[in-house]
Amino acid sequence: MTVPLAFDAAVEAAAPALLAFLDRLVAADSANPPGDTRSVAGLVVDHLAAAGRAARIVSQVPEKPNVIAVAEGRGPGRHLVFNVHLDTVHPGEVADWSVPLHAATHRDGRIFGLGVGNMKGAVAAQTLAFELLAAHPEAWSGRITFTAVADETVFGPDGAGFLLETEPDLTGDAMICGEGPGAMALALAEKGLLWLALDAVAPSAQGMLARPLSSAVTRLAAAIAEIDRWNDTTAAPPAEIAAVADHPERDGLRLSVNAGTIAGGRFVSQSATRATAEIDFRIPPGLTIADIEARVDAVIGRIEGLSRRRLKGWEPNWTAASSPIVAAVAAAHGAVRGEAAVPVVRLPASDASRWRRLGVPAVCYGPQADRVSGVDDWVYARDVVDCAKIYARAALAFLSEPT
Repeated sequence: MTVPLAFDAAVEAAAPALLAFLDRLVAADSANPPGDTRSVAGLVVDHLAAAGRAARIVSQVPEKPNVIAVAEGRGPGRHLVFNVHLDTVHPGEVADWSVPLHAATHRDGRIFGLGVGNMKGAVAAQTLAFELLAAHPEAWSGRITFTAVADETVFGPDGAGFLLETEPDLTGDAMICGEGPGAMALALAEKGLLWLALDAVAPSAQGMLARPLSSAVTRLAAAIAEIDRWNDTTAAPPAEIAAVADHPERDGLRLSVNAGTIAGGRFVSQSATRATAEIDFRIPPGLTIADIEARVDAVIGRIEGLSRRRLKGWEPNWTAASSPIVAAVAAAHGAVRGEAAVPVVRLPASDASRWRRLGVPAVCYGPQADRVSGVDDWVYARDVVDCAKIYARAALAFLSEPT
């Protein structure tokens, strides 16, 4: 039996325990906000300890611990970082859920529960893969660092960002993030983000004297209506990731524009003197923040009394399809799933972008079934098991190549 097949067999033998571990992770509430990850971090530390692996807790605030564990191979080599996050998105309206939030529901090969897709399924799978790799250092060279972080779902300062600032050894030579882009696809890239506030002002007047675009509200509404039509805009991807254009949905290459908040005016019979909207742009590879801001400036330049403010933003980011870590994960997917990996652009942000900004190749791959997690979050149980195999196989391949 080859080494990869031996690891596959070890994962398969551990599958019942792996899924039971996932059940316990789901039962540990770590919704963000407030983002308290102490309970779920404790479960990960205990699981590692039971496998004979020591872990460190690193925290900027006590309620948001991050877990770090390190394994060394048979000799010098590359450094691979595994990365998962411990917090989950907030459930929103609990009444909209048809399953319990914090009790895993197993049904027809699926597992439901808050955060099971985003991303406790990947937490369980990467934990097991790391433990098996650590138990067999003779099978690979170099170093594997397992990171399970807090504060990711709000892209806050207390998780991976804090670790990379205070633990320079965590950068590594490549990173596998457990954020699944949906349907077991392989995300080489993710959209950028731009949050803009549009501010409108207009002279004071009685409403009965209104004319077209005479109030701050109508000026703002006109701009929003024009900007909203950009939702049909698509981009041509950079040559390094040209293959993502073959994905039939192509949503990863579409600019999305969402006017999330709007406020203005004082009283129904008075012309509004001030109004503000906050707009969320998700920018595909092939476009930039400068492109979007230039288009916004052109719109507000045609409407009197409008200005903009940047609230937050970062550029689209990607790892070249030719990168060794992409090849390793794609080959592992093909061996386990019996089909070629589908390269895509992930829609939400992930901690992979933090590593890419440091020049480290990073991919996102995990069992999240939908492109964006939401009500009745779920995974296929088989996908969780397969991910553990694929993480282990990818690490073996990446850490067996010459540096």
